[in-house]
Amino acid sequence: MTNDSTSTFRAGQTGLIVRIPEAEPAVRAWRERLDPSARAGVPAHVTVLFPFLDESRIDALVHAALADVLSTHRAFDLRFETCGRFPEALYLTPEPDAPLRRLTEAIAARWPEAPPYGGRFAEVVPHLTIAQGQEDAVLQDIEADLIGRLPLTSHVASVELLVHDGSKWHVRASFALGG
Repeated sequence: MTNDSTSTFRAGQTGLIVRIPEAEPAVRAWRERLDPSARAGVPAHVTVLFPFLDESRIDALVHAALADVLSTHRAFDLRFETCGRFPEALYLTPEPDAPLRRLTEAIAARWPEAPPYGGRFAEVVPHLTIAQGQEDAVLQDIEADLIGRLPLTSHVASVELLVHDGSKWHVRASFALGG
């Protein structure tokens, strides 16, 4: 989960992610060094919605609503063939990204008080962050290493709810997609 404004997270923050375990062998070492979320316990993933509701607001009704919203979306496959860039950040680009966008849109529509990335960006770009806060030369080196490890494919059948305890992120629940 990328926190673009700071490398710190606070207790009670939550987020929804799609875990991409197939990417771990290619990206783990880079992420552990250069992505604050990896150091805080977040696996290789594509963010669906961050930040989500504060942990104090997540009860049985929210769990049921998440299960209901997510069950209307079919499981899907992703392929990662290329890297992309944000300023001072490198990521793997998921294709197709439309199913990820639909997940984000559906959850944000159900909980409009939790817009993606706090509403800071006009467009949500699905991505798997590798490195943040690095100079272009470092990102070029990482990209050169990753290109030889691509493509990667992943089957997405669930969305995980993560909660930060003040020092690490932990999986609180997993919600199955339909189909």
